[in-house]
Amino acid sequence: MKRAALAFSLALIAPLVMSGSTITAQRTSSAKKLDIQTLSTHADRVTGGDVLIAIAIPAAAAASSSPPEVSVNGRDVSSAFRLQNRRFVGLVTGLIDGRNELKVSGWGVRDQPLAITNYAITGPVISGPHQQPFVCQTDSFKLPDGSTLTDARLKPSRSEDDCSAPTNVQYVYMPYDGKELKPLADTRELPADVATITTTAGRTVPFVVRVETGTMNRGIYQNAVLHDPTRDPAPTPFTPPPAWNHRFLAIHGVGCPTGWWRQGGVMGVNPLAGPMLARLGDGYVIFTNTLNHPTNSCNAFLAGETTMMGKEHAIETFGVPDFTVSIGTSGGAYTSLQIADAFPGLFDGVLINATFPDALSIALAGADAHLLAHYFAVANPDALTDAQKVAVSGYSGMKAFIDAANQSQRTDPVPGRKDIDGYNSAMWNDAVPKPLRYDPSTNPHGARPTVFDAARNIYGVDPQTGFALRPFDNVGVQYGLAALKSGAITPQQFLDLNERIGGFDQDANFVAARSVGDAGAIKRAYQAGLTLGGGGGLASIPVFDDGAYNDEGGYHYQWFHFAVRERIAKQNAGAGNHLMWRGPVQAEKAWSVFIDWVAAKRRPPSAVDGCWLPGGDGKGPAFFAERQTFSSQPDSFCNKAFPSSGFTRLVAGGPLDANILKCQLKPVDKKDYPASFTAADLQRLRTIFPGGVCNWTRPGVNQTRVVTWASFGPAPEHLLIPAPVILNRSQP
Repeated sequence: MKRAALAFSLALIAPLVMSGSTITAQRTSSAKKLDIQTLSTHADRVTGGDVLIAIAIPAAAAASSSPPEVSVNGRDVSSAFRLQNRRFVGLVTGLIDGRNELKVSGWGVRDQPLAITNYAITGPVISGPHQQPFVCQTDSFKLPDGSTLTDARLKPSRSEDDCSAPTNVQYVYMPYDGKELKPLADTRELPADVATITTTAGRTVPFVVRVETGTMNRGIYQNAVLHDPTRDPAPTPFTPPPAWNHRFLAIHGVGCPTGWWRQGGVMGVNPLAGPMLARLGDGYVIFTNTLNHPTNSCNAFLAGETTMMGKEHAIETFGVPDFTVSIGTSGGAYTSLQIADAFPGLFDGVLINATFPDALSIALAGADAHLLAHYFAVANPDALTDAQKVAVSGYSGMKAFIDAANQSQRTDPVPGRKDIDGYNSAMWNDAVPKPLRYDPSTNPHGARPTVFDAARNIYGVDPQTGFALRPFDNVGVQYGLAALKSGAITPQQFLDLNERIGGFDQDANFVAARSVGDAGAIKRAYQAGLTLGGGGGLASIPVFDDGAYNDEGGYHYQWFHFAVRERIAKQNAGAGNHLMWRGPVQAEKAWSVFIDWVAAKRRPPSAVDGCWLPGGDGKGPAFFAERQTFSSQPDSFCNKAFPSSGFTRLVAGGPLDANILKCQLKPVDKKDYPASFTAADLQRLRTIFPGGVCNWTRPGVNQTRVVTWASFGPAPEHLLIPAPVILNRSQP
């Protein structure tokens, strides 16, 4: 097999780690003290009993100084350290769960301490109590050779609570005339048909990949990298794979519905197939986990904790990378964004397409559209024409509107509800046994299949019901306001709509009253980054949106892409680090530009906004460079080619970023309505909104910036305490 002709220059930059960018680990910096760092993760969030440590040689000392004396909990670990670039680096193992004390003596300093807090590899560290019930799937997870991680016929060597399984290392190779990797039968000798590959570092090596699979944070993890077992030493931070290009790539899956109460039996993206083959050939370490696949686990905060642990393990296995990037499509796009924002330093850049800000934004936009669909179908079926319905919804047409409404299914725990074409409530993966599932009639204490209950440790739990608290709020929202102002609907239609629109109860049943979101759940959604803020790690790293949307029929609408840009811009006085291409996805072109940007730590000339259109000369798509803006009008070349439609709260007067979960209110003011609005209409409107209407010029209620590196327990640092969490009543 010949390597695709994509050559990237390897720029050696300061290591990211937890390494050296925003995620600096605990250190001491006084002139009379030694500089001690944890390289693989924060000193207060170590997992799995080991951590990579660096001790810098003081400037006044000779480069050939004697090694320091190092102990942990009174045990001498000095022999673990080796000299690397004027510092001694060592992988310290055997840490106990809880507090550990590392002491360093050398260069005139005696017993300088560093506190290290270690957590079990099964977690949790910061995501709060383990979700229960939880279905293990190691006996269905396929390894490269076709076997499974554990054998279903045998009693697994694990606790049923932590879903643990033994770590497994296998090798695969690319035949020179093949297109997919094959299991390597004998690690002592390479087959005659093995292909060679040239990495971004310029090394030509056999295309043989080491694949490590195990369990971590109750998920199943994998990492993969070029490594020749017949001649390369076993990977360690001191003997990294020779073909590794000193870069990490984190990958994430897609979806969200069915993403609850289970470990996951597949990865969201196969690290050994498709586009990942090119990245493996480049020399990247690729790492992922089943809990980074939203279809397995629709909880981006848990995915962040899992990524933190996965990157730590990769560093302790291979060494400190020059940088780490993340890529993802759809659910993988918002997972990349949310982790990058809430956990600064884990990623040095994100490359995304089919973009959403977060799963919550999809669900809440769907809830608004679902309320409209219910009004149109039940509350007043003859009130509006299809054209008026579209105008009120904000979407491009009825099909797009209905598809948006169907996305509220991820908030609906009641099985069998079929009130819109294509609506599927209570979506479950078959791996979750039916006796565990919630049903308001037959199993009222069962596990609930909603995006809220999947993140109950963050939203908090209603102690009366055991259900997760909900942030959805439509108090003061004037549905169809822009349609009223444009003349698309009459004042009477506007008033009737807002009088009858109603809301949802905790089971997503329609009720006459507007929904009141829980104030605490709303605040914690902002703090934890369950609703993307953009003011954390996304403030400075490259964010490259490579398109993919379907305004006419699917729920990958363009407005979601612009909502991400707006959120970054609002919290950082601009979004100069956000790049957008519209049109057909240009995966390899985008990858090349993106990696050049990350490696150089400055934006290259090729990293400009624009759109891609099919070429008329048969040479493929052509690029048109211009700033991408949100518009339904042909007011620019790209907007003419790719007009954007809106969404329900935008028509209600809300902002494009769609990040005000609960609006502050203001009195009804006649100046806000057209001249056709009479005094009687105003009085009726005040009756509909006795507390006032949304004031979209002010921040939302409890709207706050993300708390980076937050914790919901057990880690005490940056601890955010929700309402009392009670276990699901189906568990003992």
